[in-house]
Amino acid sequence: MSEDHHDHKPTGIGRWLFSTNHKDIGTMYLWFSFLMLFIGGGMAMIIRAELYQPGMQLIEPDFFNQMTTLHGLIMVFGVIMPAFVGFANWLVPMMIGAPDMALPRMNNMSFWILPFAFGTLISTLFMEGSAPNFGWTFYAPLSTTYGPASTDYFIFGVHLMGISSIMGSINVIVTILNMRAPGMTLMKMPIFVWTWLITAFLLIAVMPVLAGVVTMMLTDRNFGTSFFEASGGGDPVMFQHVFWFFGHPEVYIMILPSFGIISQIIPTFSRKKLFGYSSMVYATSSIAILSFIVWAHHMYTVGMPLAGELFFMLATMLIAVPTGVKVFNWTATMWRGSLTFETPMMFAIAFIILFTIGGFSGLMMSITPVDFQYHDTYFIVAHFHYVLVTGALFAIFAGAYYWLPKWTGNMYDETLGKIHFWISLVSVNVLFFPMHFLGLAGMPRRIPDYALQFTDFNQMASIGAFVFGGIQLLFLYIVIKCIRGGEKATDRVWEGAEGLEFEQLPSPAPFHSFTEAPEVK
Repeated sequence: MSEDHHDHKPTGIGRWLFSTNHKDIGTMYLWFSFLMLFIGGGMAMIIRAELYQPGMQLIEPDFFNQMTTLHGLIMVFGVIMPAFVGFANWLVPMMIGAPDMALPRMNNMSFWILPFAFGTLISTLFMEGSAPNFGWTFYAPLSTTYGPASTDYFIFGVHLMGISSIMGSINVIVTILNMRAPGMTLMKMPIFVWTWLITAFLLIAVMPVLAGVVTMMLTDRNFGTSFFEASGGGDPVMFQHVFWFFGHPEVYIMILPSFGIISQIIPTFSRKKLFGYSSMVYATSSIAILSFIVWAHHMYTVGMPLAGELFFMLATMLIAVPTGVKVFNWTATMWRGSLTFETPMMFAIAFIILFTIGGFSGLMMSITPVDFQYHDTYFIVAHFHYVLVTGALFAIFAGAYYWLPKWTGNMYDETLGKIHFWISLVSVNVLFFPMHFLGLAGMPRRIPDYALQFTDFNQMASIGAFVFGGIQLLFLYIVIKCIRGGEKATDRVWEGAEGLEFEQLPSPAPFHSFTEAPEVK
């Protein structure tokens, strides 16, 4: 308490190492996510370079498998999730009129666990033998009986990420339920706050499941148990059940905050209130509940009973309903609005269209007999990258452009933002759309070499990948340029376009700008 008493503000490195300020911690999460984007993206570039033509070019098959494993894990746990936690840290207290997060020291700790978790994970590349080479889903027995020695470090890294996520989620829930400004009822909260409240409950529910499955792996590997070892009475398919019971809600953890960001941006640039606020809240909650009963749609080919396949098929199709509600509500918000197309709005509209493509291919994959054909082909890869790149990542870009002026006090360079948007939009589709065709033609996932007939689409995809990866350096430049100066942002950043006023709801805790926290009485 003492340091708060004397208005003592740490400077230099102390400001960041010991920070209990939600804005500084949010900033650290966002920069960490950005760093991981370039590391994980670099791994994707290696993968696409190897797949530019058939035959073995640059790397060994084992190293190719290490790259696919680490790329997946880093993008999921090191890029998408920390970026959204960064948004939550920055915005949730402001949006509900709270002075800070409820548990500021735990907030600091939940961030600083992450560099160690990913340091542990990436260090496996330099260990004797091999880094984890069993894919980001680390199915047994590949990861237990046949996993390299470094797998134990991988397990430790996953545990650390889970601890960080659980601590962050507790913080979000306690803050939202206990620290709202007077009059800020639950149904008056901005949708972004709602999506994070629901996401936090999902994280607390499923992270212990992930911890359980990696602990069973650990004991199978080192202590003679046989959870997943058939010769000892275990079952490798049980691994998939436990993993996907975590893994399916996890994919909604990565998309619900995106829905929240898009639901803030679309109304602003349409100059209208969000269409169907309460239905958006209920749709988000429905998605979260349904996400727990669809996990085995990842497992149609394991030989489950027909009744099981039918149940998981119908339950999966049902999730399309609340998701469709959200898409129609965003569309209805824009309908007859006074639209302007600044960079955040461009990314938001691209999100709606491209995320919907990913949603439709997901609906295709929910159909059991058809999924037998899609399973483990590039069609799956195309599907989840449409959801996670043009979905989650585009939402992160949209949110960054939208709130940068509030975070830094300066406007970003709109022209460069538009260039970043258009090149990203074209290249990301050149990268991932051909993968649908590759998958339908039968190209399997996770292979470093392929038959001749797949060459053309793979070359297209690789060219798209190099352009998409490269243009993110422009985004880095835009962010740094914005932080260092530029046109000053006004109190109401986005009201200016075309001189149209967009009546914001009065802020529950009136304060001058996002760079000054409200004074705590």
